[in-house]
Amino acid sequence: DCAILVVASGVGEFEAGISKEGQTREHALLAFTLGVKQMVVAINKMDDSSVMYGQARYEEIKAEVTTYLKKVGYKPAKIPFVPISGWEGDNMIDRSPNMAWYKGPYLLEALDNLNAPKRPSDKPLRLPLQDVYKIGGIGTVPVGRVETGVIKPGMVATFGPVGLSTEVKSVEMHHESLPEALPGDNVGFNVKNVSVKELRRGFVASDSKNDPAKGTQDFTAQVIVLNHPG
Repeated sequence: DCAILVVASGVGEFEAGISKEGQTREHALLAFTLGVKQMVVAINKMDDSSVMYGQARYEEIKAEVTTYLKKVGYKPAKIPFVPISGWEGDNMIDRSPNMAWYKGPYLLEALDNLNAPKRPSDKPLRLPLQDVYKIGGIGTVPVGRVETGVIKPGMVATFGPVGLSTEVKSVEMHHESLPEALPGDNVGFNVKNVSVKELRRGFVASDSKNDPAKGTQDFTAQVIVLNHPG
């Protein structure tokens, strides 16, 4: 739904993160590749002895990260850059007196200002499997994120590409049973009379009675290369 890109402001630390092999670049690109369109940049460690809550360092980092985010495909004008200290708690849940020069939202406020994404619960169920577990006393439990549609106990799910169908006995999120799970929910669901060996990561669960997932001869893909030697 959204990403918080945490950038260390310490001298040397930021430069390492924004370098060609750095994690700041990699994480920003991964977020965009995964379809995360809303972002908040948290410029962390503003209490560091090399920064001392300085506005000049904040502006320097903001300018450099803005340039890279624009290259990736984001619109930096819509992204808040929040100077914070996770250690001291500055600008996390309320405004910090240590950075009176900063007039933007604090971190919690920036998150509250984000738009809730539309949930495509009216579309047919598509739930790519992240993993499959065998849990004692329960049985086979596939886990994954609901992308579209709704999954609920009693539904007969079909797993593509193998076409295996079985009843969903229960649906859980954070160890709590759910009457149904909606797009965006990361869930585990217990299936009936299916061995853990019959399901694999990458299979897609769908509703057998509502446009179940089918095989295809070709598809259009967006491929983004993270690190090219050329």
